[in-house]
Amino acid sequence: MNTNSSSRVTFSDQMSSSEMSESAIALFDEPGTVVAWTQAAERLVGHSADDVVGRPAALVLPSFGETPTTSAFVERCRAENGWPGTSAVLHRDGRLLAAGLRMSKVRTIEGTTRWLASVTDIGTLSREVVNGPVRAVLLTRAPIGVTVRDMDLRCIGVNDAMQAHDGIPPSHRLGRRLPDVLPGVKAEALEEVMWQVLKSGTTKVHEYRTWLPTSVGPEHPFAVSFSCLQGADGQPSGVCVTSVDVTERRQARERLAILNQVGTRLGRTLDVMQTSQELADLAVPLLADFVAVDLEQWVPFGEGPAVRFGPSGERLPVLRRAGLASIHQGVPESAWMRGQPVTLPPDSPFSAVLDTGRPHLEPILDTAPGTWTSHDHLRTHKIHEHGMHSVMVVPIRGRRALLGMAVFVRTKDPVPFQEADLLLAEELVSRAAVSLDNALRYAREHTAALALQRNLLPHRLRGGSAVETASRYLPADIDHGVGGDWFDVIPLSGARVALVVGDVVGHGINAAATMGRLRTAVRTLADMDLPPEELLTHLDDTVQRLVEEDAEAPDQASTVAGATCLYAVYDPVTRRCTMASAGHPPPAVVDPSGHVTFPALPTGAPLGVGLGTPMEAVELELPERSLLALYTDGLIECRGQDIDDGMRRLGAALTRPYQSLEELCTRAMEPFSDQAASDDVTLLLVRTRALAPSQVASWTLPSDNTAAHRARKLTAGQLAEWGVEGVEDATKLIVSELVTNAVRHGSGPIQLRLIRHQVLSCEVFDTDGCSPRHRRAHIDDERGRGLFLVSQLSRRWGYRPTPGGKIVWAEQSLPPRGTALPSEDQPEATTAA
Repeated sequence: MNTNSSSRVTFSDQMSSSEMSESAIALFDEPGTVVAWTQAAERLVGHSADDVVGRPAALVLPSFGETPTTSAFVERCRAENGWPGTSAVLHRDGRLLAAGLRMSKVRTIEGTTRWLASVTDIGTLSREVVNGPVRAVLLTRAPIGVTVRDMDLRCIGVNDAMQAHDGIPPSHRLGRRLPDVLPGVKAEALEEVMWQVLKSGTTKVHEYRTWLPTSVGPEHPFAVSFSCLQGADGQPSGVCVTSVDVTERRQARERLAILNQVGTRLGRTLDVMQTSQELADLAVPLLADFVAVDLEQWVPFGEGPAVRFGPSGERLPVLRRAGLASIHQGVPESAWMRGQPVTLPPDSPFSAVLDTGRPHLEPILDTAPGTWTSHDHLRTHKIHEHGMHSVMVVPIRGRRALLGMAVFVRTKDPVPFQEADLLLAEELVSRAAVSLDNALRYAREHTAALALQRNLLPHRLRGGSAVETASRYLPADIDHGVGGDWFDVIPLSGARVALVVGDVVGHGINAAATMGRLRTAVRTLADMDLPPEELLTHLDDTVQRLVEEDAEAPDQASTVAGATCLYAVYDPVTRRCTMASAGHPPPAVVDPSGHVTFPALPTGAPLGVGLGTPMEAVELELPERSLLALYTDGLIECRGQDIDDGMRRLGAALTRPYQSLEELCTRAMEPFSDQAASDDVTLLLVRTRALAPSQVASWTLPSDNTAAHRARKLTAGQLAEWGVEGVEDATKLIVSELVTNAVRHGSGPIQLRLIRHQVLSCEVFDTDGCSPRHRRAHIDDERGRGLFLVSQLSRRWGYRPTPGGKIVWAEQSLPPRGTALPSEDQPEATTAA
C-alpha cells in the first residue's frame, strides 16, 4: 500500500467532529447480541468493549427488553413511534440518555445478518448540529450506506443502500478490498484512511465527491465516517464505513447561507430603489448569474393606486427597472438600465406572472420559433448573446397589491433552475417584499408629509407695495422634510402687511400639523386687523384650547406641546412697524447703511403655557429699504455656540444691504450647509418699501350732512389726478356710504383717506367703536343697504379698531393703464375740508 496515496486526491474540508463523528457505532447480530463496539460508543455510554461485546443489546438499549431478535425490535420501534426515532440509552452509571437511533441491516459474506446501530446523544449535540441539517441526516430517512471490513480491509458486510452510492452490487463487493472493485486514486486514498483508523482505533470523518451510478450532472458530495470496530478483547477487529449523500444538506446550507444574509443585506435603507438593488446584489452569484428587479412605476415615489392581480384583459402595469446585478461587469444582459421603463410582451412569462400573481419556472429556456421569444426580438437577442438557458420569474407582492417582479437567469452556471431554487427565490423575494413594503410606506408618508408641508407653508410670499421678501426653511427631520416652524406674509388693509414667524415645539408630522392649525388661526385673526399684542393673546387662547382637547384624548399621542410666535405689522405709508412676541427671539433690523440692531422687544410667555400675562408691543420707525430678519431659534442655536454668538453671526451675515435678499438668505444659512441642523431653521427676510406721498390723499370732514357730498367731490378730483376715472362712480358711491355711516354713528371729526398702490384703498375713520354689521335688508326697510352696496362694489371690505374709534375700509381693483404712477416729487395731495 502506498502510504502517500491520500495526498494524491483532494478531499473536501473535513466535516465537523460535532456531526457524524458524534454518532456511536455498534454492531448487533440477529439474536440481539453486541458483536462489535467502538470508542465513540464507549464515550457515549461508559462501557468498554470487553463490557458489552458478547452480551445482550438490552444492556445499553433498555427498550430492547425481551425482544427475541433484532429484526423484531426494529419492527416494534417502527410500529410504536415511527422510524427512525428516538430511544433511551442506558449509561454505565445508570443515567438514561435521550438519543437518536438508526438501525441499518447489513448482509455478511457468510450470508448472516448484522445490524448497524448508530446512536447520537441529542442532549450533547452542539446547537448548530441539533438545529441544523446534520440532525436531519441522523434522524430522518436519508439512506445510509454501510460497509464492514476486516483487518485486511476486505468487505465482510454491506447493506443495500451502499449500491445506490457507488453502483457496486453486494456480490461484487463482498470479500474484496475497495481498490479491487473501484480502481483509482480516490479508492486508494480512502483505503489509506481506513489503515489510519485501524492503527489509531479512532473515528475519522471525510467528505468526497463522486458521480452517482444512475445520474447525470454534477458530482454528489458524500459524508463518510470510518470507525474502528473493537472485539471483546478491546482490540481492533475491523472498520465500519458509513456514507451519506449530503447533496441536499449542502444545498440546504447554501440556501441557508443566502437567507442568513437577507437580514444584514436587505432593508438597510428606506429607499425603494436601493432595496431593490440590494435584492439583486444578494442573489448574484449565490443563486443566479443575472437578476433584474422591476417595480410598478408608482412604487418608487409612493404615489398612484395599488395594482391588483387580475385577468389579462386588464391593462398590465407599467414597470420600471429598479435593481440590476450580474456576474459580468456592466450588466450587459440587461436591455434596460435602472430607472428606465421596461416593456412587457403579451403572452410572455412576465405578463403571465403579473396577471396571475404566481411564479414562473422555466428550467430550459425555450427560444424556438412560435414561442413568446419570437415576438420579443430585443430580449431574444440578449438571450442568445449571453447564453441564457434557465429563468425564474417571481412576483413581488405587497399588502394584497403588486409591487413588481424579480427575474433570475442563469448563463454561466450550466445547472438549470429546479423547484428548490424557485422556493429559495420566492423566500428571498418575500423577505425583500417586506423591506420594500416598509420602504413604500415610508415613501408614501414622505410624499404625504411633503404635500402637507407644501400646503401649510406659503407657496408665494406677497409683500405687495409694502415689502420685498425672501425666505429659507430647513427642517431638522430632513428625512420627512417637515417640521414645526412656519412663516407667513399676510396682506392687510391700507397697503399694510403682517409678518409672521413661529416655532412649534417638536419636529416631524405632528409638529407640522400643529403648525398648520396655528398658521390658519393667525391668518384668521389677521383678517380681523387686530393689533399684534391682541392677536397673540387670542392665539395663546387657541393653543390652550388645543392642548385641552389633546388632554381629553389620553389614548392618542399629544400633537400640541406649545409654540412661540413673532407677529409684526408694517405700514408703508407711515414707515412704522409694530411688533409683539410670544416667547420668540427678536428680529434683526438692518438700516440702509448696514447697521444691525436687535430691538428690545418684550418677550412674552410662549403660546399655550397659560400664564395669563398680557402681551406687549413696540413700534419702530424704519427708513425705506430697511432690512428685517425674522427667524426661529434653530438659526441662532448651533452646536457648541450660545445664542449670543448665533445672533452676532446672523447680524454679520446681514451687514451687506446692497446684496439681494436671496444672496443674504444664502449667507445666513451657510453654517447649515455641511451639517445637520439640531432644530428646524426658518428665516424670513423683508426689505421695506415706502409709498410716495403722491400715492396717499387724506382729508378731515365735519360730522354733518355735508360730509358725504364733500367726500364724493374730493374723491372725484383725486381719482382724476391719478388718472383712474374708470372707477370713479363706484368709488364715489363707496365713499358716500362709508361717510354717511360715520356721520350717523359717530360724534367727532371724520377722516377720509385714499391710497393708490396695487389696489385702490378707501378708508373712513370715525369715533364710534362699534363694529359695522353687514345685514340683509328687507324689501320694506329704508336703511341697511349701505354695507351691502359696499361689498358688491369692492373686491373686499372690512374694519379695524384704532385708538379713539375704528376705520372702515374697502378695496377696489384698478384697471390696467399705460401711464405710470405720479412721481414722488409731485406735491402731496393732502387737504382739509
